[in-house]
Amino acid sequence: IPEHFPALSIRLSEVLDGIGAGKFTVMERRETYLLRESMETITRQLRGVKVECFHFGSQSEGTTTPGLNSDIDLLQSYYHTNIMTDWRDWKAGMANLLMLHNEHTPPQQYLLQVIRRDTPEPETRLCDERYVRKDSGQVLFSSEQWKKETEQINKDAGEITKHGPSVSYIPNWDIVNAFHVCHPLPEIQHWIDRCRGRDWPPAQILEAAQVAPCFLVPAGHPDSDYTREEWRLSPNLIERMLMFSFSMTQIKCYIVLKLIKHSLFSKMVGDFTTSFHCKTVMFYIIERTHPSLWKEHNLIFLLLLCLKVLRKWLRFRKFPHYIIEGVNLFDGKMSFAQQSRLLKYVEYLMKSDMHDLFDIDIDKLGYRLQGCGIRHTGQAGEVLGRVCIHNIISLSLTFDRLRRFLIHLRSITSKKEHPKTIFEQDNDCILRTCFEYYTKAKLKSAALELINHLFALNNSMQSSKYLRLRNHAFSKNIRRFKYSLNTDVASSRLKLASVLYCFGHLHAAVRVLDDVERRYHSKVKAVCGCREIEGQSDLQVFANMISDNCDNVLCERPFAFCVKFVREEAYCAPYILRFEMKRNMTEEEVSQRNFVDKEWMDYAEVDALPFLHYLQYLTYGGLGKRDKQLHALGILESYLCDRRNGINIYHNETALNLLGHCYEMEGDYEGALHYYWESLSWNRTNNAANWHIQRVRRLIST
Repeated sequence: IPEHFPALSIRLSEVLDGIGAGKFTVMERRETYLLRESMETITRQLRGVKVECFHFGSQSEGTTTPGLNSDIDLLQSYYHTNIMTDWRDWKAGMANLLMLHNEHTPPQQYLLQVIRRDTPEPETRLCDERYVRKDSGQVLFSSEQWKKETEQINKDAGEITKHGPSVSYIPNWDIVNAFHVCHPLPEIQHWIDRCRGRDWPPAQILEAAQVAPCFLVPAGHPDSDYTREEWRLSPNLIERMLMFSFSMTQIKCYIVLKLIKHSLFSKMVGDFTTSFHCKTVMFYIIERTHPSLWKEHNLIFLLLLCLKVLRKWLRFRKFPHYIIEGVNLFDGKMSFAQQSRLLKYVEYLMKSDMHDLFDIDIDKLGYRLQGCGIRHTGQAGEVLGRVCIHNIISLSLTFDRLRRFLIHLRSITSKKEHPKTIFEQDNDCILRTCFEYYTKAKLKSAALELINHLFALNNSMQSSKYLRLRNHAFSKNIRRFKYSLNTDVASSRLKLASVLYCFGHLHAAVRVLDDVERRYHSKVKAVCGCREIEGQSDLQVFANMISDNCDNVLCERPFAFCVKFVREEAYCAPYILRFEMKRNMTEEEVSQRNFVDKEWMDYAEVDALPFLHYLQYLTYGGLGKRDKQLHALGILESYLCDRRNGINIYHNETALNLLGHCYEMEGDYEGALHYYWESLSWNRTNNAANWHIQRVRRLIST
């Protein structure tokens, strides 16, 4: 080992800590995405879809950095279909598919034969668009037709992108619809037998692998005659267990391999090497090296070992799958010419002692590598930098998770989801189901978050009913609000303040509003599940949320959700917001709404901070505190007119409508019209400003 390798290895490890590959960030990524996959599972099941969701890949493993810009991988495993490995696995009343594999089928690939629901016999009819007939007469379930159906179902949800087995309607997501196989498979048992008695994988993983389901994903072998019908066996859960067993040195080695792939290999062969290639190299290297070698000061040497294995496989033109024997991961990915080109570069990289690491521009790794230790900033400065990047990424992870949560909440509480039923009864039913999920260890945290929001909605609808019926025995209901106040910085408290205002308890409303104003400091970030703002997820946004010393541990998540009132809450919202619930003037406007708009535009939704100041204006006015009322109006106006606040205002038109209404109540009709027209500049249709302008014009003319 060259004598400068240990020092360079430690330097590289410190640089990785500074770009978001430190232990705490890795663990937080994992926890965040495991929570997110639980939320994905619950919300889909609440909508009646028999599916279990998994976030696989770099994000859930914690093996990424901001510069790698890794996609989010979601696998949806459907259990409405029974996958059979043997005729004894048949289940009555279910869709049944029998796995077929013979000497002509490529390794890792299967055909799925359709078996009847009513009797354990092969289906002979092509009674489904996804069925195709093989030359032998067998009816197969086509992977390509399954993907086409997925594309058709989701065509209105967003722009469809297809990549391998993925059919996605969300930018930067790979979404794979799959089936799970719960029966023992010879490929997996062969791997388990091969690995017994080794230091790695540990015995606990091998035991867990025997019962872990595998997945069939819709992807055929590129050279197969049945590539459009074949399904690929994917042991994702086993691979996740292997990844979760990595030490920090192993994780850092893997991340550097991916940085090399993205920044250096891509110049040689484009995007034909994948993260899975890097992961497979890591699996083989860890299995074949002694655990004592995996130390921070050996990082460069270990990277050279990885390149040595890659060189060997490039020479033999065969890249083996770690778990499934007989697979060549070069097939369909890289031509012989590309393999030769990459081989030459790998040999050069090894001979130069990895000197090209200094040329990696992702996350400015090369620049940092040259500067760290040469122009030493001091130990305190380095620690501060690591704390800062961890806090920034932590805020970013939380924001993205909360935003996804609000999207799910919007979906399960939308009128589109409950068109012909009593919404309040539906909400009760969803709430009861969430309590059932709460009893399951894996789903507990995600279920609790949903329960808090649904309970708050239930409580608010009950309050609205009391107001509508002029029932003033509401104190018990008000006390219930305390159980769901901590959903975020502001939204639940603002709903409570709105309820108190509508009941006429203005002093109590002011106390709640004062509390919200204290909590809503300058670093709070707005979160919306209906709209996006360009740049909302940029790391600089979250860097700006952190105080100068960087070592602040935030006792409360600095995020504020938009405040939403469904129509069943109309009586506990200020009257002006009822216009937002009927924002269209014609049915033609309704038809202009896109998939997302249809889920929320029949409700009132407003950003928390503008709503805070609007409620202050109303309550101070009701109490006759004119100076404070005008002060609230001034703050609302200056906030909405300052373009720097644009990153935190998702419902500009609604906020401007509230400001216009303040001017209307002041008797300044010209000022009111000015802001209503300003509102229309954001959204010409599906905007309550159209109603407000009509009303103000009538007031002016009388």
